[in-house]
Amino acid sequence: MFTINHSNKRLLFLLIAIFFFSCKKEHVSPPKPFGIVPHERQIAWHDLEFYAFIHFTINTFTDKEWGFGDESPTLFNPSEFNAEQIVRTAKNAGMKGLVLTAKHHDGFCLWPTKTTEHNISKSPYKNGEGDIVQEIADACRKYDIKLGLYLSPWDRNNAAYGKPEYVETFRAQLTELLTNYGEVFEVWFDGANGGDGYYGGANEKRQIDRSTYYDWENTYALVRELQPNAVIFSDVGPDVRWVGTEAGFSGDPCWHRFTPEGLEPGVEPAPGQIKYWESLNGTREGKFWLPAETNTSIRPGWFYHESENDQVKSPEKLVDTHYASIGHGTSFILNLTPDKRGLIPDTDISALNGFKAILDSTFNTNLAEGSSISASNVRGTSKKYSANNLLDTDNTTLWAVEDSVKKPSVVVNFPKETTFNVVNIREYIPLGQRVWGWALDRWENNEWVEFAAAESIGNRRLWRGSLQTTKKIRLRITDAGAAPILSTLSVHKEPVRLTPPKVYRDTTGLLYLESNGKIKYTLDNTEPNTTSKEYLGPIPFVKGGILKTKTFDGDKESETQTSLLGYSPNKWSCIDCLNNHAIDENSSTPYSSPNKEVIVDFGEVLNVSQLLMTPATKGKKEGMVLNYAYYGSTDKTNWTLLAKGEFSNIFNNPIMQVTPIKKTSMKYLKLVAERTVADKPLRIGELSVVVD
Repeated sequence: MFTINHSNKRLLFLLIAIFFFSCKKEHVSPPKPFGIVPHERQIAWHDLEFYAFIHFTINTFTDKEWGFGDESPTLFNPSEFNAEQIVRTAKNAGMKGLVLTAKHHDGFCLWPTKTTEHNISKSPYKNGEGDIVQEIADACRKYDIKLGLYLSPWDRNNAAYGKPEYVETFRAQLTELLTNYGEVFEVWFDGANGGDGYYGGANEKRQIDRSTYYDWENTYALVRELQPNAVIFSDVGPDVRWVGTEAGFSGDPCWHRFTPEGLEPGVEPAPGQIKYWESLNGTREGKFWLPAETNTSIRPGWFYHESENDQVKSPEKLVDTHYASIGHGTSFILNLTPDKRGLIPDTDISALNGFKAILDSTFNTNLAEGSSISASNVRGTSKKYSANNLLDTDNTTLWAVEDSVKKPSVVVNFPKETTFNVVNIREYIPLGQRVWGWALDRWENNEWVEFAAAESIGNRRLWRGSLQTTKKIRLRITDAGAAPILSTLSVHKEPVRLTPPKVYRDTTGLLYLESNGKIKYTLDNTEPNTTSKEYLGPIPFVKGGILKTKTFDGDKESETQTSLLGYSPNKWSCIDCLNNHAIDENSSTPYSSPNKEVIVDFGEVLNVSQLLMTPATKGKKEGMVLNYAYYGSTDKTNWTLLAKGEFSNIFNNPIMQVTPIKKTSMKYLKLVAERTVADKPLRIGELSVVVD
């Protein structure tokens, strides 16, 4: 019989205590959400990060950016359309989704809609039996790419535009798209609304109240009903906002939260009716979780133009855009332009492949792998919230700290001295964007040396800079709205590359090139190579033309820099102008004219074949020329109309506007602004011509 004495009691108590504590589960309260947090559909959208825009419609065949609405459907007839080639191109570039422009401002529908005769069934494509939306949707499913759809609210073809019945037509089109083509991840509403158009033959200007005309609340509700998992994009969301520029970058910082404001006091914000420039940065403690989408095109225009075949963004430029968008926490939607065949051109595919190769070379290797990591604080000292979670590949595991700690830090100790130039940091955004300031330090000569600092992190922050070599780095949170929660910290090395030459022409017509290697150039529109002319000093380039330059260093070479320069204005004068800013070769010095015209005296008769107008690149957009008329003269008395039209999409994409004309001899050129932004005095950056 077992007898319990004093010693046995102590032993039994100890065994029970050990058993109790070994069975007791660790309990640490999870961190609570901070402020406004994303919806599940927004979290899924954040995870995509990179996807394609596809602009392909009547404009592809008319060489326009914005169709007027009077184009015949018979113009639409791609000879080799291949939806799989388009989708496969996006997939191979690393994109996870694709947004198709099902209807642009011209009103032509790429599907056989029942709402208008202005659609693909009236085109010769597949004898009127084609459906581009269906073909793209099928290809997206085959290649596991998510489908998004763009439907322009503005319709320059529809006779009812501006009247209540058009809104019903618009919603009927939306219903067709969101019920007949499977799951949609994003519905894209443009901010361009109202203006000149065909409108069933009326050929007039129609303005609408952008805040009330579309009854956006009920239009959004229709999307929610038909595609509850789709995010809605517009200038004001309600799920995703425009970043405020089409140049391919976001602000820094770029907050996921945003409080949109109407253009005028008391005016409800709506697509095309907000202070768009505030979208670049967002609002740190904004009212809505309204993250930014950074959009840009792989070419200068949004639709295919043969004249832009040598202006495809280089792999290096696309990489820069990646860091200026995804690297700031936004998504990156890159527009691809199928040509008249209905295929993505080989030059564009080559650029995408080069872009993907650079990213793979950078991010396929995490230099922090195998490192040890320590934190200044861990929530409840729990493994669940350990800093070790930052180094795994699971973005749902977290490093979290006590609620009272807002300025923690972590130190990564590399297995050996390591050289890097990219650091990847991610917050756990389902619980809110909490970090308001951060810094990175390297260990050097027995002390910490700061090499980077900024404000926002959000879904992702990519720091890219000069090469750093060290045995350990430290991430410090310098400011936060609540105790920080991070999911990822990784370290990478991007291949060091040469930069393309910088190009500058002085007022005498001399070209100057600068770079960090040997510069080769061509003036005949051919690609520079090692046998091309080497830049050894200023190049006389009075007549202008196409200049292509490239930097070489041993077996390495930079991207090609292509520059279109007009005739040198060294002999020109601006007639009755307050200054010569319109012809000073500097688009950052704007010229304004209260009478909405500018006249240039060439000082000699020139045989002109193209007219070049560069918008002002700095300051406000009021006065930007939207509709133009060019006139030429040899005596300043008798004027000949050279060209008249619309600078399509110039407000959102303020690039040089090239207007080809029949070769004309003239001594004087007059630009008349027939319509400007806000009806303000003409404001341009530069005016020039190309001569034969």
